[in-house]
Amino acid sequence: MIVIEYKIKAKQHQYRAIDEAIRTGQFVRNKALRYWMDNKGVNKYDLNKYCRILAKEYSFANNLNSTARQSSAERAWSSISRFFDNCKQKIPGKKGYPRFKKHSRSIEYKKSGWKLDEQTKKHITFTDKNNIGRVKLVGSRDIYFYQPEQIKRVRLVRRVDGYYCQFCISIEVKEDMQPTGRAIGLDMGLKEFYADSNGYLEPNPRFYRKSEKRLNRLNRRKSKKYQKGKKQSKNYHKARKRYAKLHLKVSRQREEHAKRVARCVCASNDCIVYEDLNVRNLVRNRRLSKSISDAGWTQFRKWVEYFGWKFGKITIAVPPHHTSQDCPACGVRIKKSLSARTHVCKCGYTEDRDIAASINILKKGLSTGGHLGSYAWGETPSWAVGVSLSSNGDSPNQEPLDS
Repeated sequence: MIVIEYKIKAKQHQYRAIDEAIRTGQFVRNKALRYWMDNKGVNKYDLNKYCRILAKEYSFANNLNSTARQSSAERAWSSISRFFDNCKQKIPGKKGYPRFKKHSRSIEYKKSGWKLDEQTKKHITFTDKNNIGRVKLVGSRDIYFYQPEQIKRVRLVRRVDGYYCQFCISIEVKEDMQPTGRAIGLDMGLKEFYADSNGYLEPNPRFYRKSEKRLNRLNRRKSKKYQKGKKQSKNYHKARKRYAKLHLKVSRQREEHAKRVARCVCASNDCIVYEDLNVRNLVRNRRLSKSISDAGWTQFRKWVEYFGWKFGKITIAVPPHHTSQDCPACGVRIKKSLSARTHVCKCGYTEDRDIAASINILKKGLSTGGHLGSYAWGETPSWAVGVSLSSNGDSPNQEPLDS
């Protein structure tokens, strides 16, 4: 399953129609969630049947395509099933009880409600009663090579810089690559993005830190135009959009960096071993939370696992316990603080702390096997929907980083 995204070029009344469709999808999802709360024993198919009742009861819900209503109900069931899974697995802390959606930004169609132009395939027409109509698709990716039956879902996504159309295409995306005969261990860090067992240090780009001064300035300008208890002016919304666009740019920079680095790592190695970090707990550290979020460890792990699956490489997640404390040469555990950046052992072995940790990670992965094929935070990634996986992503060893 791959996703091809285009930017939409349309008229103002069409943008308003897309907003109305997104609001309707949010309404259907929230009503389906309320129906589940009020009725015991409701399952996924009952929520799909409930969509027909909503269409008869509300005229604006009837304007939305039936498959789009079902997709919205399926989103509600996705949050419900995730809550049940967390309860069954006895995950500590909050189990993620489903909540009502307040700010939806997308609507999803299935096999009906849209029609792609047969000749150019650069326009798409939405045929439901929301009057979105025919819109232009702007992008460099070619969708000519795929048959209409391969397109399983079509999403309309609203972002601060415009509207986008995503095509979810069912196709085999694996690539055959020649074996390299190399294995690598990765130790994620803040000073450097990662250190590998070969002694290479990948620089940390720190996209948020570089843009932080400008973000703070735009945020101050936005706050000065805010009027409490009153309808906000056009100048406020302009300032809010400028602030949101810079945040979007930073997030895209971080995503592209993680994608590029992960592809290089997977293309040049047959076995990639990394730490099974629980980033959700690590960001609770008030001193390091901003730097950890800026590094984008979870995004990098997601792309490493994707390219590992795509290229047929082995990806192994190992517990991070004592990887930065143990000596790679003799195995003696040497306690050190985070400020100590050099590993010095009594046996005479001296190395950079992160490189020594990456060697320990590689040894641990090759000796125990770790968790092969485990996905970040136990969630099946979108690219693996409908694919037979060797693991469902349940990772029992998501422990915090040792000091």
